Amino acid sequence: MSIKGFVTAIHLLIINGCLAQDGAPSSYAELINPVSAKKHLEIIASDEFEGRETGKAGAEKAANYIAEQFKQLGLKAPVNNSYYQPVALASKAFFVDTFQVGNRSFQHEKDFLIVGKRSKQEIKANELVFIGYGISEKHYDDLAKVDITDKVVLLINEDEPRDETGKSLITGETKASLWTTSNSKRIQNIIRKKPKLILAVSNDADSLMHQISKNRYAERIRIKEDLEQESQRIDQSPTVVYLSPRTANLILESSKSNLEQLKQAITEKKKPVHRTFKSPLSLSFGQRNVAIKAQNVLGYLEGTDLKNELLVITAHYDHIGVNPDGEINNGADDDASGVTAVLEIAKAFTKAKRDGHSPRRSILFMTVTGEEKGLLGSDYYTRHPIFPLNKTIANLNIDMIGRIDPSHFAKPDYVYLVGSDKLSSTLHHISETANQTYTKLNLDYRYNDPNDPEKIYYRSDHYNFAKNNIPVIFYFNGVHEDYHDIGDTVDKIDFELLSKRAKLVFYTAWDLVTRDTKPIVDSNKK
Repeated sequence: MSIKGFVTAIHLLIINGCLAQDGAPSSYAELINPVSAKKHLEIIASDEFEGRETGKAGAEKAANYIAEQFKQLGLKAPVNNSYYQPVALASKAFFVDTFQVGNRSFQHEKDFLIVGKRSKQEIKANELVFIGYGISEKHYDDLAKVDITDKVVLLINEDEPRDETGKSLITGETKASLWTTSNSKRIQNIIRKKPKLILAVSNDADSLMHQISKNRYAERIRIKEDLEQESQRIDQSPTVVYLSPRTANLILESSKSNLEQLKQAITEKKKPVHRTFKSPLSLSFGQRNVAIKAQNVLGYLEGTDLKNELLVITAHYDHIGVNPDGEINNGADDDASGVTAVLEIAKAFTKAKRDGHSPRRSILFMTVTGEEKGLLGSDYYTRHPIFPLNKTIANLNIDMIGRIDPSHFAKPDYVYLVGSDKLSSTLHHISETANQTYTKLNLDYRYNDPNDPEKIYYRSDHYNFAKNNIPVIFYFNGVHEDYHDIGDTVDKIDFELLSKRAKLVFYTAWDLVTRDTKPIVDSNKK
């Protein structure tokens, strides 16, 4: 056999695990490579998965793909023989059954807008009281001579009373007072008088209703148990209904009045004007919890003599979905790159186990849902863990490792590490040693600074483990120009760099699951 043939044979033996040793995991790390990484990422970040928004069909397709990969690798399905941990999420759907004044009915988000209320309300009244601008000053007080307790009140929620020359009755000049520059001030002023309902008229109401309707796709999703607890809290504050001038005039029409007449009366008298309009009013509204289908995807690799101890390796598979105009946010870097890394690392460890080099500790490979909605999937897991948290030795979280941020264009061989020393000096040392020995990346700890203005440490799934006193490392390439934008596409991913960063996670994990002792928790840094 030639020397070249002998070297090739030895290389094949190493790849097949015959010569691989616990202290020399390099042969398995080589299974993490740009070619196989690209195959995964092209699927996960494809248009077929529609931006993987939590609760949408594309996210479910992504979850199914990941589960199938775990199955093919031979990972165990740890959730009652399933790869899926259902995550009980819900959103609050606001409804208005009725808003009727006199014989006229009005439509929510078209004629009026209720903002901020949560508890169910049913309001009935036989009259409404016009209270001018709702301003209380020493020389001008709309509320001084009128009792509005438990009444429906109507106010002009913009500008302020002025005379015929345009001078403010508050400032004595054309310049507006704080009552105009801070509109919430007058609403709070009225709330202190404990009315039943506030009808606030503003020229901005139409544009606000349009904006709310346009952004309906961004409706907030929460963990269901949190919403249920919130629903039990009764909101005692008065309801505020924002009206356009058009709607207000329709309400006043049956009383043969309108806003301009009321404004003019204040202008002419240079003092507050009140009017009581006899007109039956009925308003009923509330919130309903709407269940959102979501799941974390878990694959389990059992260890040997220390199998009851667990390392968790995570990435989030969700992204932000489709824009209102139909553009898909593919999220190739955020976080298809992290999911790809989890699959590649799982491939390396399962091959090692098949070759007789099983990790001593068990590994949970977990891709989580709802990160973009507020770290929901990881939050749910740490509240409802499949494996005891007190047996979880560390969490290695991978979120965006496929790109280069602007500050590293000149020297792209880097990765940001966040949190490695926050709880455990041991974990930090393991990470540093793995990099020095194998990958030799530039480890940038910029976002580990407790004074980091971006607060990156708190913004990905590792933080839910850190809150539970579990040592963590967050691997991150930094924010780039395509962050949360349609430009975050597969063609911009650096697969060589993604693979090298994933190898650092692998080498760190290898040490954690083969060493005699787990990382000690010896600090509590911000």
